[in-house]
Amino acid sequence: MTVRKTAQIYEGKAKKVYDTTDPALAIVSYKDDATAFNGLKRGTIAGKGVVNNRVSNHLFRLLEKEGVPTHYVEELSDRETLVKKVQIVPVEVIVRNIVAGSLAKRLGLAEGTRLRSAVIEYCYKNDDLGDPMINETHIAALGLATHDEMETIARYALAVNRFLTGYLEGLGIELIDFKLEFGRADGRIVLADEISPDTCRFWDTASGEKLDKDRFRRDLGHVEEAYGEILRRLTGGGGEA
Repeated sequence: MTVRKTAQIYEGKAKKVYDTTDPALAIVSYKDDATAFNGLKRGTIAGKGVVNNRVSNHLFRLLEKEGVPTHYVEELSDRETLVKKVQIVPVEVIVRNIVAGSLAKRLGLAEGTRLRSAVIEYCYKNDDLGDPMINETHIAALGLATHDEMETIARYALAVNRFLTGYLEGLGIELIDFKLEFGRADGRIVLADEISPDTCRFWDTASGEKLDKDRFRRDLGHVEEAYGEILRRLTGGGGEA
């Protein structure tokens, strides 16, 4: 597909987004910048952009085959991907299988406690407010999404969880929790943003070793190696990390 990058239209913590010569498409460029705790901690993870781009695209392609529509169109390079332009629904969707992070603090549960069923949480996507937790009635009252859209989002989120849990288990990875973002494209809800060690908690099934952004958050060291290990297990390839 011959599409050329034009002007930059957005830069976030982990990605830049560019307009293209096709008004329906954009190019996402993944950065090595790393942030945690709503931007209070900042740093760089060498090769992170390559890992997140390639891992996300690999998983998007698999999820498309499972009936979950995504914004993915084509991987252009190690760091850049062509995607459908979407209107992002300003609701972050968090799916939890095992207690970790903020859930452990909020509920006073030991990290690593297995939940009896998957938990879905919603947060208002607003950096200035620290992405506060909200529920379906907040979403409706604020007009962030319709009831039907949220039903679709919840259904897709659980479908992603079911597929990824089984797929990753076969690779010796336990899916602890993860964050998803959805958008509107061509009149329907599609999975957008990324699925990567930045947005998921991945633990090695045998050792419990963390293979995700928690290594950066908690100063555990060997961050690049953990990201690279996820890429290796999922794709059989390497990267800069």
